[in-house]
Amino acid sequence: MAAWLPAAVSAGAATDRLPVAALTSAATPSSPVDNAAFVPGTDALPASPIVGTLHIAQSAMQAMPALKGPLIGGRDARLFPALSLTLFSDGETLLPLQRGNMMSELPGKGARSYWTVIPQPGRVWREPGDGEWSRAALPLMLVNDTENHAHQGVATFLYRGGEVTALRLQFTQQTAPYLLHQHVIFWGRAATTFTPGGPPDLETQRAAARRELSDRLPTRPWSELEKQFPPGTLAAFGGPLRPQWQVINAVVYRGTLYHQASSTPQGPYPYPLEMRFGVRSVMKSVAAPLALLRLAETYGPYVLDLRIGDHVPGLHPKWGRIRFIDAADMATGFGGLGSITTHPNDPYAGYLEGEYDAWYTAGSTTEKLALINRHLKPYPWEPGTVMRYRDQDYFLLGLAIDGFLKSVRGPQADLWEMLSDEVFKPIGIHHAPAVRTIEPDGARGAIWANAGWYPTLDDQAKIAILLQSGGAHQGQQLLHRSLTTDLLAARGALHIKGDRSRDLSGTAPASSTAAADASSGDNHYRMGFWFPRHIGSASGKAFLLPSMQGSGDNRVTLYPNGIITLQMAKAAELPPGEQARDDDAAATHRVIDRMAPF
Repeated sequence: MAAWLPAAVSAGAATDRLPVAALTSAATPSSPVDNAAFVPGTDALPASPIVGTLHIAQSAMQAMPALKGPLIGGRDARLFPALSLTLFSDGETLLPLQRGNMMSELPGKGARSYWTVIPQPGRVWREPGDGEWSRAALPLMLVNDTENHAHQGVATFLYRGGEVTALRLQFTQQTAPYLLHQHVIFWGRAATTFTPGGPPDLETQRAAARRELSDRLPTRPWSELEKQFPPGTLAAFGGPLRPQWQVINAVVYRGTLYHQASSTPQGPYPYPLEMRFGVRSVMKSVAAPLALLRLAETYGPYVLDLRIGDHVPGLHPKWGRIRFIDAADMATGFGGLGSITTHPNDPYAGYLEGEYDAWYTAGSTTEKLALINRHLKPYPWEPGTVMRYRDQDYFLLGLAIDGFLKSVRGPQADLWEMLSDEVFKPIGIHHAPAVRTIEPDGARGAIWANAGWYPTLDDQAKIAILLQSGGAHQGQQLLHRSLTTDLLAARGALHIKGDRSRDLSGTAPASSTAAADASSGDNHYRMGFWFPRHIGSASGKAFLLPSMQGSGDNRVTLYPNGIITLQMAKAAELPPGEQARDDDAAATHRVIDRMAPF
């Protein structure tokens, strides 16, 4: 398991930055500290084992800058939620039983926190100057259950026997904000109590954690990738996004995940492989497309031609003609907002109109459907002909796929559970935290297919590798091979500024299966994937590059030379006058082309 562990920092770094006196003090910390305080130093000693439940009290966090609108939907973004974490050590690894899961605040009176928390594996150790105390540290992600906002943080406490100190926590990196509207650093102190004793199946849980960590891709720091190429080859990787808006960058090269450091004002984030990100519309490339490709492998490609209206009751009659693949292509011919001019087409026309925020933050499926029916109307063109970007289309597509799945497998079937069991776990993704609707009766909500996933770099890399492998993993065909191959080749992709409805009148050749013409423009769209255009340096050929993209400039791109890039970013809600990008849109494409010309 040692391969995933963060590198040790300088001797005594944790003790110097957070001495025992600071962690046993009841004083509110005045500022965050260097992130080196949350990993062992080079002179660290083995820790005492720990097994038990850490009960964390709700606590106020400091924010820099101060939050302008901390109350969102009646919940307070300045509060760290009350939680209970079951923790157990395995050598130098600290393992939360709830790792990789979204944990809601425990019931209580008074103000409620805006946040849910995802705990990740951490470390235990002893510092020479700490006496009988051992240290525990773990990554914590502040996330939300009604949007896709994420702050990447760390927490630490001291323990000896059954005694624990308060929890010191700080969140110094984040993916793009939305409802909070600000880029912000949080830090604070939370009171704790500790109940010794682990789950009855503790050894089974330890073994499961070891399997999870051993299933991760081989990982190396960026410096080891740089050594394999002439100086300057990797310069400008991450562009056109400016460095201050990059969270972390990585590539998969020859089966290994190489990652840069994630810079923060408090130094590099110490657990980069544990970071979970609010990737927003990257989810559009995952939930519905992978579900369709899996169901096509299981039941046949006909599932792409099923109609939305047959599986989501109460919609406008036009949805009875709109196929699953039309919604996956953002070509429903529905939406009715913004210009109806399509020469050229504006793919974002009307995107955020029609009480978009009210729809996005509505808790239940019924509320979301009511707002769709109230504001979205049919366009004059047929489904499958014009691309108009709509989150609502993907939400409905997720409901429809889930409805079909229930019709063939029974009422307990669930789209996200199907993907988790039949696609994610076979490729080594053991946890897939994601936002669901919040139903008033407490029933399990519907997974959002438009946003809401909180993956790691490893999770996203494995999905990209599966797609590059034609949907097969270790000899098992998980996704429909020919449909997967067609997708990556952009067959049937719509030019985002085009109008294929003219094909129906015979003014242009029509084909739903032909490859998109890479010479016809800079971007196409198909099944949740964008296809930016790049001219290969070796072939001189124009390639359409399959790319998963989400707000804030989150991108996962697959290249014809087999390399995969992962760019996690926060380029949204920028300060006035701030520029997120340079003019060189192809900067990262050229880096990958230099690594292995295509």
